[in-house]
Amino acid sequence: MSGPAAASGGASVPVEPLSPEAVRQALTALPGWSGDERALRRTFRFATFADAIAYLHACVPGIDALNHHPEWTNVYDRVSVVLRTHDAGDRVTTADLALARHLEAMAVRSTQR
Repeated sequence: MSGPAAASGGASVPVEPLSPEAVRQALTALPGWSGDERALRRTFRFATFADAIAYLHACVPGIDALNHHPEWTNVYDRVSVVLRTHDAGDRVTTADLALARHLEAMAVRSTQR
């Protein structure tokens, strides 16, 4: 994953990993997500395979705008997500929290079960 986009138009900025306590605190505002300072995780379930794929496609513009990309997999009606920042030593950063909020908002708009 690349670093978060800078206000100047997409250049990477240095990223610092969050403390274990900061990650625990952030997870309280992300229902359905789990993890620790090494990664955030969530599996979304949809009504059909087509709905899961539509969700993936719908997320792309926001992901590109954040300039931070998830590790995700699709198996039939499920999309499993792992978020961590490689530029921060494969640890969770504020960029991962922003991406988790985006993915969550997109799932709420979809036909998630």
